[in-house]
Amino acid sequence: MNQIHIDRLITIAFLVLISASTLRAQAPASSATNVDSRIAALQQQVADAKGSADNAWMLTSSALVLMMTGPGLALFYGGLVRKKNVLATMMQSFALMALISVLWAVLGYSLAFGSGNSFIGDLHNIFLRGVGLQSDPAYSATIPQQTFMIYQLMFAIITPALITGAFAERMKFSAMVVFMILWSVLVYDPMAHMVWGKNGLLNAALGGRFPTLDFAGGTVVHVTSGVSALVCAIYLGRRLGYPKQAMPPHSVVLSVIGACLLWVGWFGFNAGSALGSGGLATSAFVATHFATAAAALGWIGAEWLRSGHPTTLGAISGAVAGLVAITPASGFVGPMAALVIGLIAGVVCYFMVATVKARLGYDDSLDAFGVHGAGGTLGALLTGVFASSSVNPIFKDSQGNPLPSGVLEGNVHQIVNQFVGLLIAWVLAIVGTLLILKVVDATMGLRVSAEQEVQGLDLSQHGEEGYYWEGSA
Repeated sequence: MNQIHIDRLITIAFLVLISASTLRAQAPASSATNVDSRIAALQQQVADAKGSADNAWMLTSSALVLMMTGPGLALFYGGLVRKKNVLATMMQSFALMALISVLWAVLGYSLAFGSGNSFIGDLHNIFLRGVGLQSDPAYSATIPQQTFMIYQLMFAIITPALITGAFAERMKFSAMVVFMILWSVLVYDPMAHMVWGKNGLLNAALGGRFPTLDFAGGTVVHVTSGVSALVCAIYLGRRLGYPKQAMPPHSVVLSVIGACLLWVGWFGFNAGSALGSGGLATSAFVATHFATAAAALGWIGAEWLRSGHPTTLGAISGAVAGLVAITPASGFVGPMAALVIGLIAGVVCYFMVATVKARLGYDDSLDAFGVHGAGGTLGALLTGVFASSSVNPIFKDSQGNPLPSGVLEGNVHQIVNQFVGLLIAWVLAIVGTLLILKVVDATMGLRVSAEQEVQGLDLSQHGEEGYYWEGSA
């Protein structure tokens, strides 16, 4: 049901209400009752139409976010590694689509979105018990809880998949599987609950103690994955030959296709986080697009000035940096603020990748920290600065009147809340990831052998090759 049909139903309902008082004054009691029942039926039709529109958008958004992992991230990361590791890299993203889905149904959703306490959900919804086709008003009154659950699952899938860029070309597949199961339960689920879940410590929409503005996952998705990626890169150590041996992407073409799919899919990621098909979704959609474009230009400009060449790899990396940075702000800022956030993100993330990584010497293979960790942190802080109550009046007084959202509106304390959210995300990611890495390393080992790394993970881990050209006769 589109918006035009909804508007027509609302207009009809209004006209019926205008004539209802006259009918009641002139008609017997039985006729007045009939009018009331017809009005009630019409109001229900309007509500059903809105629910159908919201549900259709949310199911579409769920598909878009899943597309971000496969094929989007799989192609983006797959093109950036060497040819001998392309399948292994893509397999990590694909495997997580299956692995995290099962884990989410069994346990993850309940831990992230069950009532629980300030830090973690309870076990009331394990095995999706009680997660049916009725709405949960705490999250959304117009879509089924199963729709909300499946939408949030797509976030739970892509978040650990982002980490794989940091240890690309050197972690065992078996170790990756165990690490990601533990990481999802111990890091992602608690962070998602604190920011978005009932009773969450950082939940701005439901009265958390430190209301952190994170519309679509700046802290939950990008900071946790980006910081965890840095920990993984440092713990596993550098790839053999890095940085003396050149390790260029084997196919920037694949990465461009993946980046374009990420850009499109991100509309479901950010605009879908409105949890409905109304004006807030439109605002988030617009902000996402403009920030991405500005960040691509920012990265290209900085690169052009520094090296003399605007590269394709730089352009797509900048676009992803903009998508990351606008994620927490997308539902709180207008188009001009989005342009500013994107431009800053493009320049800052380029600096992190081109300068900071080289100076510190860590081998973040595909720059998961430089883009997601740094971009997510920057975006969360800028959200606290630029958030506008005219876009999203998330804070209200006891009479329901909007209160200032960001620093520029006069809510200076919001930057403190953003820092608290970031601090928790950083500490949880560092401590949780390091603990999991040590446990997995002690029990089964994390890194492939030197011989396997030289051979490539496609053959050593999966017994197949991404490219095979049959010799001519």
